[in-house]
Amino acid sequence: MEQENKKLKEIALVFLKLGLFAFGGPAAHIAMMEEEVVVKRKWMSREHFLDLIGATNLIPGPNSTEMTMHCGHERGGFLGLLVAGVCFIFPAVITTGGLAWFYIEYGEIPSVQSFMYGIKPAVLAVIAGAILKLGKKSIKNVEIAVFGVLVLSLSLYGINEVLVLLGAGIVGMLYFTLKNRNKTFSTFLLPLGLLGSPGFLLTNLSATKVFWIFLKVGAVLYGSGYVLFAYLDAELVEKGLLTTVELLDAIAIGQFTPGPVLSTATFIGYQLGGWQGALTASAGIFLPSFVFVALMNPFVPKMRKSKVLRYFLDTVNVAAVAIMLAVLLNMTVESVVGWRSGAIALLAVFFTFGPFKINAIKIIIGGAVLGYLLNLI
Repeated sequence: MEQENKKLKEIALVFLKLGLFAFGGPAAHIAMMEEEVVVKRKWMSREHFLDLIGATNLIPGPNSTEMTMHCGHERGGFLGLLVAGVCFIFPAVITTGGLAWFYIEYGEIPSVQSFMYGIKPAVLAVIAGAILKLGKKSIKNVEIAVFGVLVLSLSLYGINEVLVLLGAGIVGMLYFTLKNRNKTFSTFLLPLGLLGSPGFLLTNLSATKVFWIFLKVGAVLYGSGYVLFAYLDAELVEKGLLTTVELLDAIAIGQFTPGPVLSTATFIGYQLGGWQGALTASAGIFLPSFVFVALMNPFVPKMRKSKVLRYFLDTVNVAAVAIMLAVLLNMTVESVVGWRSGAIALLAVFFTFGPFKINAIKIIIGGAVLGYLLNLI
């Protein structure tokens, strides 16, 4: 019992820290997570971490939040899953709730633009470091590398990432199975079946109106904050519960606060019903992720043991790394727009890959401070 409590305390501290400093979106969050749980603490192998990324990309919900739950489960079982998820989400919910209160009271969002100016280019190096390490592990042969290049091209072209991942996994599984003269194809239905069943179970839950709205969104959401905007626009703006301007402000809050972007739900919940609405909306949008991860996590090692499903995972893993690279390239174009952001990006690269390496959280804090100081010039 004492050993179990020690593990849960360790999980809580790790993911509270990440929840406080994980800026930059899912790719940056996962990069920081890889450093904490694989490199520093060795809770799992890099290969298994990659398997979990691949599995997470196939289910709805916020990828980085679901990865915290997977990592917590690996360290502390089901209780570890709960502790990791709650601790990662908690700082974002509190921060976003506080900003929502400020917004309702004063009619505007506090300015943090100067700090964000430095954070955005700094996280590029953090993501690049994770891509390099995960890429080395995922590229096992030339054929896998070709799949990675194809996925990267399709992602940059704008094809939906879930379709690309599933397509790459299925095609890769069939190709490598045929190559090894193994005709057992029926097992590829397992990961597809996992995608449908949890969502069906969730439709039977009943709750308040706000909880139900965000539960529906959390159960079916794939993609970025822009996709979240489309879902919430249909659920809230078109039904007259929120204006477009209020929704845009909420999405902006979710983008520049630490932790998961889905903390947008906390902001909107506060607008709809004060602190009770904030907590209800937060619970609704994150609950499906806890259910999906709890159901899927035990299957990931079993998939690795199956020869056919191992081909599926290997291809999905390299596809996930390729998608992270596509995100990095797009973020670079958006974030590095002048000499100030360029200087911050170069310094972050130096301290990520150079002789004086420092950890991701220090790089992000340094980027924020440097961004603020450079904007004073």
